[in-house]
Amino acid sequence: MRPVTEPETGPETEPVDHPTSSGGSGVGVVLPRDLPAADVLPFARRADELGFASLWVIEDLGFRGGFAQAAAALAVTGQVHVGLGIAPAAGRNPAFTAMEAATLAEQFPGRFTLGLGHGVPGWMRQVGSWGRSPLTSLSEHLEAVRRLLHGETVTLQGQYVHLDGIRLENPPAQPPRVVAGVRGPKSLALSGRLVDGTLLAEPVPADYARTAREQTGAGHALIGYELAVVSDDPAQAREQVREGLVWVGTPDAAAHTASSPYARELQELREQVPDALEFTRRMPDAWVDDLTLTGTPDAVRARIAELRAAGLDEVVLFPVGDDRLGALESLARVLPA
Repeated sequence: MRPVTEPETGPETEPVDHPTSSGGSGVGVVLPRDLPAADVLPFARRADELGFASLWVIEDLGFRGGFAQAAAALAVTGQVHVGLGIAPAAGRNPAFTAMEAATLAEQFPGRFTLGLGHGVPGWMRQVGSWGRSPLTSLSEHLEAVRRLLHGETVTLQGQYVHLDGIRLENPPAQPPRVVAGVRGPKSLALSGRLVDGTLLAEPVPADYARTAREQTGAGHALIGYELAVVSDDPAQAREQVREGLVWVGTPDAAAHTASSPYARELQELREQVPDALEFTRRMPDAWVDDLTLTGTPDAVRARIAELRAAGLDEVVLFPVGDDRLGALESLARVLPA
């Protein structure tokens, strides 16, 4: 889920046309990676019934496969757009990635988005798929997958991708949207050139949304995950959402908070308090409010409007807490009537 950046540049390509984000309310929701198996399909069905514009499934190492989750969610819903956000590009050969995505696009036209990213470095090293130039690897995979989904015959002898005259026998009449899960200026610029949109993993404060919009360019779908708790008691909501910020106290989170105006203070606190749970307890309320969407329905709707004005096309709410089905009901209170 959490993408990273790599300081090398990838191959240049011609710009592509970018469709806008999925319609409706412009508010989506994440299907938590550790949701009990018995709750996965009820969660998807209820998200559809409640009127969320999109439902995003996660492919994190050791949890559940992204394409299998997306297929199951699509099969039990009728309206909600389902996104895979995100799969590590180097984890599969791009020809087989394109085959999986094309199958879903054929069966559920217009309802599936494919998200690909670098992958979390530690996980990718564990499976032997972290190359010397992750950005080049991602660039080659994105180019190959997108071309295949658009019906091209692809020959590509790159540094990481090797395809010889590969094509899909039944390319989808309506190719799925392809988005890249990335951060950092070079990765964002790459995403803006190569694919239809960019997915920013949490947190996405307004200042970072503006920066990402500048770096990806106009006409490019920009989607942001946001940890969220909706409650009539703002203080209770803030305390509950802190548990979702535990990962911000880990070294992997540094790239995600580097653009924050309090990035230096946050890093100092991270160094002073190595325990991630204690780190979240010591975070000032103002930081928590900036890094999450919490509070009353009106307050969260106002924050969503702020993020849309800053450049996000779609705000995807990330439920927090043990009762995720209950959280889903609470989050739906911010949707238009």
